[in-house]
Amino acid sequence: MIDLTAVDERAFLIGIDDPRNGRWPIERSLAELAALTDTAGASVVGSAFQRRTQPDPVWYFGKGRAAELVNEKAASDFNLLVVDDELSANQQRNLETLLDCKVLDRSALIIDIFARHARTREGRLQVELAALEYHLPRLTRLWTHLSRTGGGIGTRGPGESQLETDRRLIREKIKRVRGELEEVKRQRATAARQRDRSEVASVALVGYTNAGKSTLLNALADADLYAADMLFATLDPISRQVALPSGQHVVMSDTVGFINKLPHDLVDAFRATLEEVIRADLLLEVVDAADPDFLPQQAAVQAVLDELGVGTKPRITVFNKIDKLDADLRTGPTPSSERAVFVSALSGEGLGELVARVGDALRAGMVAVDAVVPYERGELVARARTSGDVEEEYQAGGVRVSGHLPQAIAGEVAAAGRRNGRASRPSQR
Repeated sequence: MIDLTAVDERAFLIGIDDPRNGRWPIERSLAELAALTDTAGASVVGSAFQRRTQPDPVWYFGKGRAAELVNEKAASDFNLLVVDDELSANQQRNLETLLDCKVLDRSALIIDIFARHARTREGRLQVELAALEYHLPRLTRLWTHLSRTGGGIGTRGPGESQLETDRRLIREKIKRVRGELEEVKRQRATAARQRDRSEVASVALVGYTNAGKSTLLNALADADLYAADMLFATLDPISRQVALPSGQHVVMSDTVGFINKLPHDLVDAFRATLEEVIRADLLLEVVDAADPDFLPQQAAVQAVLDELGVGTKPRITVFNKIDKLDADLRTGPTPSSERAVFVSALSGEGLGELVARVGDALRAGMVAVDAVVPYERGELVARARTSGDVEEEYQAGGVRVSGHLPQAIAGEVAAAGRRNGRASRPSQR
């Protein structure tokens, strides 16, 4: 992890204004980069951008504009240059030589923030993997500290340079971390199979960083999870059980927030965590309704969901933070979403409608059932009560269960009804 608080870090930000990118203006991108820099512990003293269709392969900026950064450094006395895109090793080395200061790109900054906020062993492993994969192609000087954490004396081949040794050590560490994450993946798969057997529906909260996912889960589950008004305040996946008005229980999982230009290494490293999204029966896409850039933020979220192969999964769009909006802006047409609800996770406004929408959306994927279950199968009635949306009526021959249930338990209820002489055929609705 890059310690930006060890000294007084004064950051200057630069970016490319691509005229073809009308969806995300450079001013907004640099403003977000400033927020990231602040989260990492540095102070922003200035910024600059150049209008061009692609970065210069040598200097990122054009050679003349890059040379002007020397004057910017003299004027603002910055000691850290933060670049809004991912740099090649060559670009980073050239800028460091030109400016005689540390140079970080957007990916390195995000990885640093992730490293600061990861709390669990799983989160730390995921960040470590992302950092190792990011740094491997950028090794340009001696990393002698690596030999103390893997390999070391006795592992260096004859004639092997320090750079080759460092690369080999990083590859070995990547292999080890991937193995540990595979074990995490197997544990998650086991937990998911247990949830499947208990017929508990799963709902994953997704969205742009700082959209309020953790605060929303706190409100819905009456929990006390850490939440703060900052980028990537929470990284580690957290699941809580939520009871819907129908009595159905669902597991809701908070997931890592997305961001524009999210490094691919981080998406890959957090794939074990993001499998909660892949397995979910329903997504709640949480959007900061008070952010003027919520549309490009939604596009960034959609890009990551598409990369995970879940871009078309059933979804409810939750426009959060309406307490920050004027009253006349709290309702109205919502872009590209047939299922949308306006809420304030902080004040509780709209949460009743949200949980009702969740119940409706989950019910659409269930099976209609109407059967009389014998009293000796009380455990089946209890499972039906918490896994679906059903009504119960006590009769002479048993408990009449009618409503909607997941496919597996609907079959059990129908079979119990047939054996009880009061058969009903479950049908898809």
